[in-house]
Amino acid sequence: MATTHLTSAASSISAKRFTSFEGLRASNAVRVSSFSPLEQNELSLRSFRALVVKAATTVAPKYTSLKPLGDRVLVKIKTAEEKTSGGILLPTAAQSKPQAGEIVAVGEGHAVGNVEFSVKTGTQVVYSKYAGTEVEFDGSNHLILKEDDIVGILETDDVKDMKPLNDRVLIKVAVAEEKTAGGLYLTDASKEKPSIGTVIAVGPGPLDEEGKRKPLSVAPGNTVLYSKYAGNDFKGTDGSEYIALRVLDVMAILS
Repeated sequence: MATTHLTSAASSISAKRFTSFEGLRASNAVRVSSFSPLEQNELSLRSFRALVVKAATTVAPKYTSLKPLGDRVLVKIKTAEEKTSGGILLPTAAQSKPQAGEIVAVGEGHAVGNVEFSVKTGTQVVYSKYAGTEVEFDGSNHLILKEDDIVGILETDDVKDMKPLNDRVLIKVAVAEEKTAGGLYLTDASKEKPSIGTVIAVGPGPLDEEGKRKPLSVAPGNTVLYSKYAGNDFKGTDGSEYIALRVLDVMAILS
């Protein structure tokens, strides 16, 4: 296949977007198999998300203390599982990123109403998957995040025992239908993920402007319909599926 050389003139349309990559400069020719020019609007839409790497900030050993500010907490991240329940060793790529850890420090609290934290040092918590900033401190991986990013308190190894915080609820997901209305069996790939489940536990409610808790509109035992792509998914020790989400993502109570 014939190749196309991009000279400095041709590469000028995108060189400014690669200033952080030392190897790509306007003065260097780049050899590619094909090239189709993009409109300027198309170029501006390219965020190159696949190239973004989220790495932990390393705190130098000379710092021996890390104090979160405001309504932030410092969580020591739980080590990822290296084996399956059957004892099979997992490669690094297959190890699921943990969403749990231990509170090791807390800030001053909420500014509104001087409300104290719902969690204390030593509490085992579960947090939102993409929340906070990773920090390597004192030889371990930690996470600095807002208290509102903590999904719930979990002192056992089974997610069904989670105590949701603030405006979150824990729902046991209904089992997916295995047959169509006509009686045909469905494969796992063709089963539609249900967005219906039973409320297992609820949080104490969100804070109002005076720092008081507002009770939630759902209660344990309610069968609810919730937003399909909301919340954090978990699997219980018995294989059951659970989801923890904000009460605003619960759309209706079924009866």
